[in-house]
Amino acid sequence: MIDRQANWNRVKLTGNGRKNAENTWDVLIIGGGATGLGAAVDAASRGYKTLLVEQADFGKGTSSRSTKLIHGGVRYLAQGNVSLVSESLEERGILCRRVPHLVQPLAFLVPSYQWWEKPYYAAGLKAYQYLAGSLSLGATEIVSRATALEKVSTLRQQDLSGGVVYYDAQFDDTRLLVTLATTADYHDAVLLNYARVDDLLIESGKVRGATIVNEETGEEATARARVVISATGAYCDRVRRMADPSASVIVAPSRGIHLVLPRKFLPGNTALMVPRTRDGRILFVIPWQDRVVVGTTDTPIDTIPLEPQASEAEIDFVLETAASYLATPPTRADVLSQFAGIRPLVKAGSGSSTSKLARDHTILTDLSGLVTITGGKWTTYRHMAEDVVTTAAKVGGLATKPCLTRDLPLWGATAEHPACDSPGQYVPSASPFAHYGADATAIEKLIEQDPTLGAPLSPSLPLTPAEVVFHARHEMARTVEDVLSRRSRSLLLDAQASLAIAPQVATLLARELAHDSAWITDQLTQFRELAQHYLPPATSSSSN
Repeated sequence: MIDRQANWNRVKLTGNGRKNAENTWDVLIIGGGATGLGAAVDAASRGYKTLLVEQADFGKGTSSRSTKLIHGGVRYLAQGNVSLVSESLEERGILCRRVPHLVQPLAFLVPSYQWWEKPYYAAGLKAYQYLAGSLSLGATEIVSRATALEKVSTLRQQDLSGGVVYYDAQFDDTRLLVTLATTADYHDAVLLNYARVDDLLIESGKVRGATIVNEETGEEATARARVVISATGAYCDRVRRMADPSASVIVAPSRGIHLVLPRKFLPGNTALMVPRTRDGRILFVIPWQDRVVVGTTDTPIDTIPLEPQASEAEIDFVLETAASYLATPPTRADVLSQFAGIRPLVKAGSGSSTSKLARDHTILTDLSGLVTITGGKWTTYRHMAEDVVTTAAKVGGLATKPCLTRDLPLWGATAEHPACDSPGQYVPSASPFAHYGADATAIEKLIEQDPTLGAPLSPSLPLTPAEVVFHARHEMARTVEDVLSRRSRSLLLDAQASLAIAPQVATLLARELAHDSAWITDQLTQFRELAQHYLPPATSSSSN
């Protein structure tokens, strides 16, 4: 159980201004996405006294808006970035082994409509399999037209000659994020969502901590630290300029969007990979949580909003590209939800195309001692965390301690992990709560105690009242958005259905968090405004 109030109290107790070891954190991490929480797990498991703060909710930004793939990066191999692909494939294998309830192998079909496509793509994808070595998830093979249609029955059949099947993995990004948060908490890291860094504490030109504002209460506390890590993704330049207003801009942000469609567009268990779109990207059509996710785009942007929106042109691009490969073209009326995220790509030269910028991570130590990590991707979060914590330990003069995360058990992933003793044992995949790992037992116990908590809140979504209660009690969910967008994926799966159940979720949260009716009203207003960005484009009242 992550106790937010207890964590805030710990920050206040150490923020009394006295310069001593007891009141100084070894590592202060700003940013609660995949990179920040991965770093918190790494630092805390090494034995460093670790504090992580996030201005909104964990995963509010890019980390909850991925294509839901743990992959080596087929496109990066085509670009010649063999080292990044090899590293990613190794990390993919580690994740499949460590959290099998969240990361599973997935077959992909690359359809062939021209004579040269099968041998051409097979050669590259065979190399992709070879690079994975013993961590390969399956053999790449050329398949016939009949086999291709068996695997993806909804393919456009005209001129189809077959295709190539290869394997990668898919996951639920924010369920893995919550797993990292709970693991970090187990190793005594202190985590706070809705805790904004108002300013950095600078002494003699060096960053020595930060002033933190509790967004829920308005309280302030000073957190002193031997080293500060900024893991704020696309927002890293803002933090760097707190330490040095003249710091150069290193991030070239790029927006990627996804559309969510009904399962009928891809009824099987094989994903579809479009190897080359008209802008030179790859497009995926993926079965995910009884829906189909289609994306993504790569659009350079000038501003970095906390809630990015898909443009009309991007929506048209995704639908048109999917229509070229599916027998029944999807339309705007078929879209159940849409979501957009921002990639923190690191600038390279003066090129204007973000699709050509590096996807591997960058670590920068400023003269102030602020350590910034940006770039990278979900698949390599663990290796990124290892790199940045090792760097930060040197900058902060911390005792050298080895990284343990390659084999470190993650919360709820194995019955042998001591963290599972309280929630229960690992649950077989047949359980409707299997994606919670060992914590599924705690949810089932809530339903045993009160059977009314077991029925789904909507016929279109699997979310139960018991899960909402669990999110509030154990996973630091503070708002309706936290529950419907991240602790569950309801908003991404069906925006309209999420709006319908928002009042029930608000009532359950208010009871758990001791809020009144005014809070419920305010939460529903905020969630309705947010949901406008996710509603199907034909019915959205916002302009994109």
